[in-house]
Amino acid sequence: MAKKASKKAKTSRLTKELLETAHDMRKSGLLTKAARDKITMRHLGASDILAAVTAEISGADVRAIREEAKLSQAVFARYLNVTAGYVSQLERGDKHPTGPALVLLNVIRRRGIKAIL
Repeated sequence: MAKKASKKAKTSRLTKELLETAHDMRKSGLLTKAARDKITMRHLGASDILAAVTAEISGADVRAIREEAKLSQAVFARYLNVTAGYVSQLERGDKHPTGPALVLLNVIRRRGIKAIL
């Protein structure tokens, strides 16, 4: 039987150099953010980018994000496309956000509620 590769494939030296060049070009204004992100996603994979923007969020963080937006649990739940009961469970720490809810919470935490409206 063939042995499955359990380790993540290493980033090649060429890919590292390409990403560094894209980063430098972005810093100097020669490359737009969208173009740089596209290069990064293509060479690192969307899952690596997703992992970078989906940091874990505690119940206290969810509550702080909601209160900063000055929203009730019901309205906040509507924006996240989840139930108010689920938001309550998140805030109590009974459940932890995953998938699209986790991504949206991270976006709101970084950019504010207006980013998803």
